[in-house]
Amino acid sequence: MVNLPNSLTLFRIFLVPILVVILLTKFEGKELWGVAVFLVAALTDVLDGWIARRRGQVTHLGMLLDPLADKLLVSAAFISLVEEHIAPAWMVVIIIGREFAVMGLRSVASTQQIVIAASMWGKGKMLSQVIAISLLIFGDHPWNPATWFSEYIGGVRTLGLMMLWVVVTLAILSALDYFVKFARVFTAQRAG
Repeated sequence: MVNLPNSLTLFRIFLVPILVVILLTKFEGKELWGVAVFLVAALTDVLDGWIARRRGQVTHLGMLLDPLADKLLVSAAFISLVEEHIAPAWMVVIIIGREFAVMGLRSVASTQQIVIAASMWGKGKMLSQVIAISLLIFGDHPWNPATWFSEYIGGVRTLGLMMLWVVVTLAILSALDYFVKFARVFTAQRAG
């Protein structure tokens, strides 16, 4: 069933290759275009869930596509930033590895009829990813609102790298949270 929330999710998936092309192509203003496309895609993530709940249009397709679209968007952005030597590969491996681990855990949980709701750790991780990726993409653009204090902190790219540490920390904490929740529910089901 294709409704407005699902259409927004599909639009987010459509934006992923466009973002990759922008990030990996050299042209003037690519940073502004990259941030704009990424933020539009991130905004569809907020809107699709809000509209689906508000209109009562939550569908199985949407529940499957939404997390997939999120993972595609974030993974594509981070991998492109590694390719451009902007983000450290080891940090991106941890972040993307966490995504696969939690996705696998949720798959196992669903076979046991266990629903693991998104936690505040996971939501914080997603928000910190959006901020970190945006700062890293914008990085060294000539029109940089942080140039006035870049001599103190090293500019927007440095802020993005600092935010990437927050992402890695929240990725680990949220993964642990999901695994602990699953273990508790699974143990309670086995005992009961």
